[in-house]
Amino acid sequence: MRTEVQDVDLLVIGGGVAGLTAALVAAIEGLSVLVCEKTSQLGGTAATSAGTVWIPGSRQSERAGLADPVVRAHHYLAAEIDTDSGADLRDAFLATGPRVLEYLAEHTCVSFVPAARHPDYHDQHAGAAIGGRALVARPFDGRELGPDFARVRPPMSHMMVLGGMSVSKDDIAPLLRPLASRAALRHVLTLLARHARDRLRHPRGTRLVMGNALIARLLLSLRQRGVDPLMGVTVRELHQEGGRVTGATLTQAGRGDWRVRARLGVVLACGGFGHAPEWRQRLLPAAAQTHSLLFEGNTGDGLRLAQSVGAAIDESAHRTPAFWVPVSVLRQASGEVQRFPHFALDRAKPGLIAVDASGRRFVNEGDSYHDFVLAMLNASPRPAVPAHLICDARFLHRYGLGLVRPGAWRLGPYLRAGYLHRAPTLGALAAQLGIDPAGLRVTVSRHNGFAHTGVDLDFGKGSSELNRFNGDPEHTPNPCVGPIAAAPFYAVTVWPGDAGTSVGLSTDANARVLGGDGQPIQGLYAGGADMASIMRGRYPGPGVTLGPALVFAWRAVMHALGQR
Repeated sequence: MRTEVQDVDLLVIGGGVAGLTAALVAAIEGLSVLVCEKTSQLGGTAATSAGTVWIPGSRQSERAGLADPVVRAHHYLAAEIDTDSGADLRDAFLATGPRVLEYLAEHTCVSFVPAARHPDYHDQHAGAAIGGRALVARPFDGRELGPDFARVRPPMSHMMVLGGMSVSKDDIAPLLRPLASRAALRHVLTLLARHARDRLRHPRGTRLVMGNALIARLLLSLRQRGVDPLMGVTVRELHQEGGRVTGATLTQAGRGDWRVRARLGVVLACGGFGHAPEWRQRLLPAAAQTHSLLFEGNTGDGLRLAQSVGAAIDESAHRTPAFWVPVSVLRQASGEVQRFPHFALDRAKPGLIAVDASGRRFVNEGDSYHDFVLAMLNASPRPAVPAHLICDARFLHRYGLGLVRPGAWRLGPYLRAGYLHRAPTLGALAAQLGIDPAGLRVTVSRHNGFAHTGVDLDFGKGSSELNRFNGDPEHTPNPCVGPIAAAPFYAVTVWPGDAGTSVGLSTDANARVLGGDGQPIQGLYAGGADMASIMRGRYPGPGVTLGPALVFAWRAVMHALGQR
């Protein structure tokens, strides 16, 4: 039986941000493109993320009054990243990023809003910015996609409210305090009315925000260009002729195998190795191999395919092989496991501390999620894994804790599942957690002294722009430090979780995959998490995974165009 052959200019493997962007740019430039996704929905990890891209110097930010010369970002990254490894890629990223945003705004419905205040994570470094570098996709009406709406991977269920309503950070304050102002009440009533109408026709809300909005905008733009991503497609092997990658053999249920000849090359954008057991065991610290927030379909396919044609894995000079976030874990009686990422909603608020098994603090709780987990892993004399977030009744009611939402009155399910711990005294709480009660009492007493003065002498909580951004501006004298005194006392246990990978395929500044000899493998490109991170395991600010994903997808296609 003769194998079917399909000819295209560019074959893109993977339906996340990098893959969809590469396919979209190719279509805009008049190329025939085939984009394949092995699962039944598009978006990968990005669909459940905040959807933020870190791209300094954009025209969007300049027009919003947030001018940010790229040279300042150069200074910042030079202070952040203490290695020359990847320097040429970082230069290319900074030089190209603003142009890519303008390109997408001109040719597609992919549109971003700069955040006036969304600080870089280490404002002690020269060149750090408070706002303008982080941009978020504009909210999107999923109804515009028609039947394709079902192809967008939804957010994690516990990150939505009312059985499927997506919310952004700007929605949280009005939803928690709808009577605070007329504007807040109007905002909440509008959200609720829209969601009620949506649920009459759709399984979830169609007002898409953050990562869901970004994926939906990319998908609509592709469909407007006549590109229809293929779903449920697996890549069996890459093909080479004369040392050049020329296509692949694909397979799909109901269709079987067929061969794709890609005249200008193949782009790998399979999401990295997040759920590949062999890669996790080899690269991740033993204390951080259990919990992942990454899309389950990210099983290292891109790395495996690239290695089959001689590609090199770049695992040198990475401060850490992954990007981290602390996660709490709820195990339901049904066997379902929910992992809640503690990004920003609770750790920086006043009246919470994180302690290790000795009952002692080990970190500035308001630091970035990545830095928090690095402190867990590097704590002395032993890793703080797991760690415990400690608060009192007043904190729980006002701010919530993990999956427990602010003002929640039904705590029983969380207590019975062992997710939330409650005790009338700190000593009793320590006993439940299996940590040193004397150490916890001393720690809380010392912390309460800091709450009185507003100065955290041990870890400086509240001293950085990032801390204060995620704290409570209504709390004084320090928006991030408050007493832990109102019994009963509560705790949630957190573990290291990976939210992205840094180690990946070695590439050049045009996203061409490099072989073991350091030379480009002709016709093979990589983007997103398949490409080794240009940040080399450092996490300078919000969106440092998705920003490069957009930029290097664009650069890959533009390089391929030059090969015609």
